[in-house]
This record gives sequence, structure tokens and C-alpha cells, in this order.
Amino acid sequence: MGETSQLQKVYNQSTYKLANHGPRNVHVLKEAFQNVAGDLESDIYGKGRIIEDFQEKMAALLGKEDAVFFPSGTMAQQIALRIWCDEKGIKKVAYHPLSHLEIHEEDGLKELHGIETVLLADRDRVIDLDDVMKMGDGIAAVLLELPQREIGGQLPSFETLEQISQYCREQHIRLHLDGARLLEVLPYYRKSAAEVSALFDSVYLSLYKGIGGIAGAILAGDRDFIQQSKVWKRRHGGDLISLYPYIVSADYYFDMRAHKMGQYFEAAKEVAALFNSCYGITSLPLFPVSNMFHVHFSYPKDQMEQVLANLGQEVEVGITGRLTMVDEHSCYFEMSMGDQYSEIPKELVESLFERLDQSMKRHFDQ
Repeated sequence: MGETSQLQKVYNQSTYKLANHGPRNVHVLKEAFQNVAGDLESDIYGKGRIIEDFQEKMAALLGKEDAVFFPSGTMAQQIALRIWCDEKGIKKVAYHPLSHLEIHEEDGLKELHGIETVLLADRDRVIDLDDVMKMGDGIAAVLLELPQREIGGQLPSFETLEQISQYCREQHIRLHLDGARLLEVLPYYRKSAAEVSALFDSVYLSLYKGIGGIAGAILAGDRDFIQQSKVWKRRHGGDLISLYPYIVSADYYFDMRAHKMGQYFEAAKEVAALFNSCYGITSLPLFPVSNMFHVHFSYPKDQMEQVLANLGQEVEVGITGRLTMVDEHSCYFEMSMGDQYSEIPKELVESLFERLDQSMKRHFDQ
């Protein structure tokens, strides 16, 4: 591992943190198991009440016939797209240029499954109906990510989703939802998980991103699709002898936090407005549509790291421990609002942003 930056050290030492649910340490697992009976039987190679009951619970949430637990979303989504390609006899799928499959999975879809990809839309905007209609023939499936994480968690309108869904069904193209953060967009759409999922043939839901579980994913669809996905899960080595630590934690934190997504969404809008009130800082999107957004600085990364590290030594609230360079003149970081924001006294939040605005003006208002 690389050397911890000064910014990260200051952030780690702060009394409060602006975003997320808290540290991802062993306590997360210990808390989930605190009231679990010691004689609860584990799952064995994908079978057993503990995993089957949870899968049924998630299928009902998503309004699908069946669901299966995967140790990772990477595995689940590659398998979903492989099934749809095999069904049509065409190894070609379409998705956003900044899809997780395209930029974070070492070309797993292409190298493991021989699937060709078509990139839809420009990098800095979400996919719209026109992009799908112009993607050409010979596409087995389209993947939509809600929200589009790499561009600040932007979303298409629900009407656009309905139009894309209808078009794909008319053209016999399967539509898959990368819903890693599906729960987080429901307050904006004012829809249930089942209402959104109804527009898609298959749905992936992360069990750690928004709710804060240990790891794991759900893949949902019709019964035949899920039976095929279980075969592929075994082929990928996803049937560990027992997955119950992931399932117990997922179930525990789902029940704790799934109903709080509206609270996190309101916090995101509030905090984004505070960042936008500061000199030289803007949020992307300007008005968040989920609990997450990006914070952009119109100044070099090294300079901003120093400004934020100095600020962090003056206040009790940590903003971020890491910045990502956009170019030599700008940088950003990602905010995902969670339980920690509500723990910060309001007067500290006000003080933090007053001092941030002053620091930005002092360093950059020439």
C-alpha cells in the first residue's frame, strides 16, 4: 500500500465525518451478528433457509419471480449479460462509456465471455432514448446504470426509462439494470423498487454500497433466468461453501437503512447547496438526484489537498481524505450521504462551510 497522504491522515483523525455510515471495520460484522442465535444453521453451497429466505425477500422487493445472492456485483452482471447474449445468439451488449464493466473490471466481460461492447452516449451525460435507437442492429442487451456514478450520480427521467424499456421490448432487446444504488434513487423517482425494476428484464442490487453491508449482490429476474444464473454462479466459483456472514450483514443493514434513503437524499441536497455556496466549488450534478454527488474544485489537486488538510486541522468535521485529478487545473471527490451526517451538530456544519469558503477565497481569490 502507498504512503498515507496528509489529507487522509487529517480526515482519519477528525471527530466527525460528513458522509457515509462509518468506518468499514470488523465492528460492522460484529454489530450485524450481535443478536443472531449461535445455533442458526448456515447455508451450504447456495442452499438453506438463511440464503433462500433472503433471496425470496429481495425478489419480492424488486417485484421479480426469483433472485439469487452473489458474492460480488461484478460476477452477477457479467453472468446476466452472458445469459442474454446466449439467449439471442449474439455476443454484443451496449452500455455507457463509464460503466463499471468498462472501466473497473479489467475487461472481464470481453476476456471471460467473448462479449463485444457498444458504448452509448457521451461520457459526461446519461443515456437517452435516441442513443438506444441509434446503436445499430445485433445488440443482445442494453445495460443502464442508475444512478450513473462516474458522472456524479446523474439520472435519466423516469419517462425516459419507460421509453427505453418499451423500445427494447419492441425490438426484442433485453434490458438489464445496474442497480447497485437502486435504493438510493427511489426518493427522487418517487417510485418503489418494484416499479423501477418492472422496466427491466434483470436487475442487480448491491448489498453494501447504500445499506453498508459487508459485501455481496442480488441478481433478480424470471425463474428461468435465475436458474441459468445459478449454473453460471457455480461455474464462476461463486458458490462458496457458506455465504452467511454476507447474508446476515446484508439483511441486518437492509432493515436498518433501506427506509432511510429519503433522509440521505435530503442530506445530499442540503450539503451540495453548502458546497455550491463556497468560492470555487461546484457540485455535479448541481442538484443531487440521489444520496451521492461529486464535489469539483477549479484548482490543482496538490493545492486543494493542502487547503483541505489545513482546514481539517482547524475543524472537527472531515470532508474527504482523497481527491481525484480531473486535469492539471481541477480535481474532485465523491460524496455519499449516510448516517454520519445526522450525528454532526448543526453549528459545526455551519462553521465548517464558513471556514471552507474563507479558505478558498484566501488561497485562490487573487
